[in-house]
Amino acid sequence: MNWLRTQFALVALVFAAIAFAQGRELPDFVQLVEQQGAAVVNISTTQALRRSSSLPQIPNIEDEEVLEFFRRFIPRQQPGPQRGPRPESRSLGSGFIISGDGYILTNAHVIEGADEINVKLTDKREYKAKVIGADKRTDVALIKIEPGGSLPSVKFGDPGRLRVGEWVVAIGSPFGFENTVTAGIVSAKGRSLPQENFVPFIQTDVAINPGNSGGPLFNMRGEVVGVNSQIYSRTGGFMGLSFAIPIDVALDIQKQLRDKGRVSRGRIGVVIQEVNKDLATSFGMDRPRGALVNSVEKGSPADKAGVEATDIITKFDGKVVDASSDLPRIVGATRPGSKVELEVWRKGAPRALTVTVGELQEERMAAREAPRSSRPAELAANRLGIVVGELSAKQKEELKLGHGLVVMEVKAEARADVRRGDVLLTLVHKGKHTELKSVEQLNRVLSGLDKNAVITLQVRRGENTAFVTVNGLTDKG
Repeated sequence: MNWLRTQFALVALVFAAIAFAQGRELPDFVQLVEQQGAAVVNISTTQALRRSSSLPQIPNIEDEEVLEFFRRFIPRQQPGPQRGPRPESRSLGSGFIISGDGYILTNAHVIEGADEINVKLTDKREYKAKVIGADKRTDVALIKIEPGGSLPSVKFGDPGRLRVGEWVVAIGSPFGFENTVTAGIVSAKGRSLPQENFVPFIQTDVAINPGNSGGPLFNMRGEVVGVNSQIYSRTGGFMGLSFAIPIDVALDIQKQLRDKGRVSRGRIGVVIQEVNKDLATSFGMDRPRGALVNSVEKGSPADKAGVEATDIITKFDGKVVDASSDLPRIVGATRPGSKVELEVWRKGAPRALTVTVGELQEERMAAREAPRSSRPAELAANRLGIVVGELSAKQKEELKLGHGLVVMEVKAEARADVRRGDVLLTLVHKGKHTELKSVEQLNRVLSGLDKNAVITLQVRRGENTAFVTVNGLTDKG
């Protein structure tokens, strides 16, 4: 009996030790909030009403489906009668002091269109702020207040050291409730979001709501590692997915805004797409990686460097391009005028090129009507299940193409995801590239392929070029 009591006592001690150890591992946010909370500010803006819509204005996002899911955190204007000759709307957001002389980081969408910006500190002091600069592409803004003395400021951490599963804390003003603290973990790193090409977002499950925009994301050492910017939501409120701009990206932007009043980004002049498993197989790669070049702008830095459509960019300035979304970030962060090495996968082998990086400018291109062949098409569909024809000399001149076959008809048995009017430029199979110059040539190439062959077609549609993978061919043709 005594032996049993001893055993039970030992088991109880073990469980007590485990519980104590687990208790010690639970995070304590008190000290972090006490030390860093005073550097977080509430931001409200006032502007003359210029729109009738009550929806928040989301920069750089036009797609309705994206609007439904990715919402900035500006609360909707409350309905009700407006008084006075000049109706005004107020939006609430957050920010944080990055230097004692009054420089504050926040989101560009928080201050967009503001006629007046008001900053409120935790000790209830209020100041008018002026805009130093804002960058819509990264949603970062730098504003300045004149405190007449030194202010508490945040410490900065290294987002590169963040680990998935690590605890993080947000402080902000959700729905106007100032100095609200929420906590969670890092869910993922390097997230790419629709229409956001220059930010590798930190994904967390920290509760973020309207009013948290522009607030800091802290690690457990009390260092700012991100700027809370977006949520994924079907309702407009928190659903467990929040996204923050890494602080190193934000600090680089604010430095350029402070020094030059604008942000300069590198560009090389290529249109790219992701390399999936089928594309990698077609191009003779060991695994999917890199950014597949759909087209190269004539006279661009990439064109002068010798980059070709169908190249796959795998390295840029010594940095590995694992996914196509990596390339815009790396190139954009490169100083215009820099000479850098890039590595491309071309026709089954790597090749090194040197490019002088240009500067990104806002560009818009008008869509062009799809071409129609003036040459007779083949009467029967080929093994792709489509009917193609050859471009006339005039059409080649208008489209600035040296070769290509136009799709005349897409049969029910079509294996290629193409449309009437598309121009087929190149066929890729096992790393071998064939420029398509005649109907006879295409049919000859297809006739020599196995029924289960995986091929890739380079397709021109209007002003855009893309690669389409075909899994298997028909028996006919």
